[in-house]
Amino acid sequence: MRQNTVFAARYQNRKTKPDQPEPAQQRAQGSRRNVGRIFTSLGMVMGGKAGAGLISLAYLLLATRFLGPTEYGVLVLVHAYVTTVCGIIEFPSWQAIVRYGAEAQRQDERHRLGRLLRFGAKVELIGGLLAIVAAVLLVPLVGPHLDWPPKAMAFAPFYALAVLGSVRSTPAGYLQLCGRFDLLGLHNLVQPLVRLGGALIVIACGWGIRSFLLAWLIAALAEFAVLWAMGIWLAARNLGSALWSPDPGDVARENPGIWRFLVASNADITLSELAGRAAPLVVGWVLGPAMAGLYSVAQRATVIIAQPAQILGNTAYAELAHIVAEGRGGQALRKILRKIVVISLVAATPVVLVVALFPHQILHLLAGKAYTEAATVMIVLVLARAIALIGPPCSSAISALGHPGRSMMANLVASFMCLSAMPWLLVRFGLMGAGIQALGQAVFASGLLVFLVWRSSLAR
Repeated sequence: MRQNTVFAARYQNRKTKPDQPEPAQQRAQGSRRNVGRIFTSLGMVMGGKAGAGLISLAYLLLATRFLGPTEYGVLVLVHAYVTTVCGIIEFPSWQAIVRYGAEAQRQDERHRLGRLLRFGAKVELIGGLLAIVAAVLLVPLVGPHLDWPPKAMAFAPFYALAVLGSVRSTPAGYLQLCGRFDLLGLHNLVQPLVRLGGALIVIACGWGIRSFLLAWLIAALAEFAVLWAMGIWLAARNLGSALWSPDPGDVARENPGIWRFLVASNADITLSELAGRAAPLVVGWVLGPAMAGLYSVAQRATVIIAQPAQILGNTAYAELAHIVAEGRGGQALRKILRKIVVISLVAATPVVLVVALFPHQILHLLAGKAYTEAATVMIVLVLARAIALIGPPCSSAISALGHPGRSMMANLVASFMCLSAMPWLLVRFGLMGAGIQALGQAVFASGLLVFLVWRSSLAR
């Protein structure tokens, strides 16, 4: 039985010979189909994200009011610490799965794809294990500087297992490769549902911050288990024995440059997400847990823009990788990318306006009067998030073109320059310093990525 025949046929029908240029009308129709597929995939994932967002709002309302700014800040700092360590050390493989898996699918090489999936899983799980060990070992050094109370210090080493909530890119990459964005959308509901259930139990029993940490840990483990179960189920159905016992083969040889691609793409992902993950830690380090709690609530209000941006980059990557594999050229890629960015910015504009007009009301709704001090910085953060919408699709385009190192360098320069200035900005401007840092990084990183994707695509 041919592997994933429908999906393979979908892209085979779009293939054109590189030396025979398409008519203008056919190119335009192809471009519209590409953009349509990208936003259809985005819609599938965002359907789950919309439900997840409503559920997340419910547990945020409960947690912020029950814990107060200081204890909620501690909860945020422990979680941010673990995700930051995970982001630096983990080794996600989804981009390599999509890029090289697209080639294997087009050639109907099931055993090559099976070997690739097993390779990606091994690399990612080893990276996750190293991240857990590092997170446990660093707790005694980091915790006191972030003013964690004794209960949080005692539970933080166990909370390091929450790293597993992010160790799931291999199954996510395969689901993207197969176009199963509906399953990714359903998976988005897992974490918030478990967190909400945990918050209700903790509050009903009158427990404290350690119980909230336990609920968030269980949510991370559920997130890990469910997505791996989905990915293994789909891969077993499509690949059969080629997944469990593929023919012998050298993954590095049959996927030329995969290690270089993995290192560069992982460094790019790490650096692009580092500022967002580390910012609460820097705020807590300089200004204390209460300010970290305020900043987290303000940042949470921008998720309505931030999450679609990252999801859009991920969903676009699969489509852009197939465009490059088909040899359709840089002009087609640039045209599709322009449409994605323009549509994204237009869609984000109403959100920015609503937050700018009603910041105090939004914070009062989200967390209560105790958090309205973060209103001004929330406006700046949501503007920064809107500008940063440009980044993920551009990074995906650069990686699809086979140059993740260029995107990595852009994010490295932007993160290094802006994060290194953040402590001074916080001392000088208080919590608003975090907003200034986010806005500066969004403008600088987006500008660099636009330039690099234009330059990289000219050679195609």
